[in-house]
Amino acid sequence: MKTQPVAPARIEFDADGPPRAPDFDDIYHPRIGPLAQARHVFLGGNQLPARWAGRERFVILETGFGLGNNFLASWDAWRNDPARCRQLVFVSIERHPPTRADLARAHRDTPLPALARALVEAWPPLTPNLHPIDFDGGRVRLLLGFGDVATLLPELQLRADAFFLDGFAPARNAAMWETRVLKALGRRAAVDATAATWSVAHELRAGLTAAGFEVELGRGIGGKREITVAHYRPRYRPRFAVKPPAVPARREALVVGAGLAGAAVARALVDEGWQVQVFDRQPAPAAETSGNAAGLFHGTVHGADGPHARLLRSAALLAERHLRPLVDGGHVQGQLHGLLRLDARDAAAMQALLEGQRLPADWVQALDAAQASALAGVALPSSAWLYPGGGWLAPATLVAEWLAADGIRFSGGRDVRGLQSTPGGWALLDAAGRPIAEAPVVVLANAGDAARLLGADWPLQSVRGQVSGWTGAVSTLALPVAGDGYAIPLPDGLLCGATNAAGDSDPSLREADQRENFDRLHRLTGLLPPADPVSLQGRVGWRLQADDRLPVAGPVPQSEPHTRVDQARLWPRVPGLFVCCALGGRGITLAPLLGRLLAAQIAGSPLPLEQSLVDAIDPARWQVRAVRRERSA
Repeated sequence: MKTQPVAPARIEFDADGPPRAPDFDDIYHPRIGPLAQARHVFLGGNQLPARWAGRERFVILETGFGLGNNFLASWDAWRNDPARCRQLVFVSIERHPPTRADLARAHRDTPLPALARALVEAWPPLTPNLHPIDFDGGRVRLLLGFGDVATLLPELQLRADAFFLDGFAPARNAAMWETRVLKALGRRAAVDATAATWSVAHELRAGLTAAGFEVELGRGIGGKREITVAHYRPRYRPRFAVKPPAVPARREALVVGAGLAGAAVARALVDEGWQVQVFDRQPAPAAETSGNAAGLFHGTVHGADGPHARLLRSAALLAERHLRPLVDGGHVQGQLHGLLRLDARDAAAMQALLEGQRLPADWVQALDAAQASALAGVALPSSAWLYPGGGWLAPATLVAEWLAADGIRFSGGRDVRGLQSTPGGWALLDAAGRPIAEAPVVVLANAGDAARLLGADWPLQSVRGQVSGWTGAVSTLALPVAGDGYAIPLPDGLLCGATNAAGDSDPSLREADQRENFDRLHRLTGLLPPADPVSLQGRVGWRLQADDRLPVAGPVPQSEPHTRVDQARLWPRVPGLFVCCALGGRGITLAPLLGRLLAAQIAGSPLPLEQSLVDAIDPARWQVRAVRRERSA
């Protein structure tokens, strides 16, 4: 998917009437008030809250988030319903989202102040992504998509139980109500899905009918005589292009690997209501590369905004939302005060790139060397990107926090040497071929050993990295700096690195690598290590990376060739078997998003990532590329 820059909404506020969108010559809600309309048209028209009663999960898909009133009304109804579903997932698309300031102004006098305040506080930067946001401990999940509805709908992988068709009037915003858009909704409809909208336009009703809905007129409100309600009852069920893995009745999973990847998957599965056992060959979690004293997390900016940039932006935004309360609450050691990434271009060229993509300042800023140096507290050699939500943390403390969740059991010192299919799913085997544990689902998050256990010939490479640093002498560096290497100011010292030696299995600290890291530190920041060698430290670890520098995450593909399949999403899968590895040097950034993605694929909930990006990191991607090469030969 080629992303389009996000243009914020232009909103005119009138003390005597509803907010107005001058670009569409329309108002955001009728004069009776947004909550009255939401409750009568969208909740009532979809027979809510009655239809979600007792359900495990209920998914609402909305076209046109606007100012968020339908979401707030739904959240309020869910909170006040003693028979509510365990989890409410509200997915909404908005081409022109409001700024945080405009959103706050729109809800200044709302009857739901606590909910509106939580929404405003969680409002993400206006970037072209899917933005997963949790409320009420994840039992209410908002998935925001900023962009054109016709572009984003094919990127959503979900089954919606109810549709809120909202937006400016069809006569003023025809593209949102086109038949192709309504058919795309039908392809994402669950069995017995319903839809509702305030519009009764003939073209709308004809489009819904063409999409497989039976359409009726309901009683209107606020001066409107009628509204449109519909039930999804197609003459034939569409053949879904992407068939999600079957969700087992027994919600138990085994995760192999207790580093960042495995811990993130385990925690996300528990949030979906599963029970998880985590196994690692080391006696304690995060004992290998995830045990480094600190690591960075941040996004990136590319001129073409390709898969790397989009994935890392989505991951970094989710990481900040997830990690900030953990760091602020003292549960995880780190700092989220910002991160600087050096760039050899001049700041004017960098700013032009930001303006071309309309990337907002609360996501990334372009600074010249003087501005960047002032923030860093040291003289930097070049311009830099500032990621205000980036920073560093101690990965072992994050892993410990994730694995401490109720529903997770850790077993250390268990070296998994094999897999065996069983009637109930999969068994993990030890070196003697004896079963260690069995469950319907297994996730391999044990780096290079994942491919070994699967017998997969993926182009993966183990890269040795040595980090260096010192304790007992606090540096003048105020923010972490990345570029050709990195420098992280710690509370009691500094960490820098890292070396990059592919195929090197030497576990010993090397003096030459220490010198290389400190030379790099000096080039980045002008800093030198303390003269006292006793305070100097180092550590060796290995990071796994794929040839395309993207992670490997998703259901395990069948190994047999399927020459008719030229898209990863269509490749047949091994039931109950998943993989999450090759996070490279971006483990902290990627782990929260990949954990949630794997959990959604396993549990059958809406995916938090666009389908094109899911394809880009799919473990079947190399098989698909081979098929394409054969076809073109």
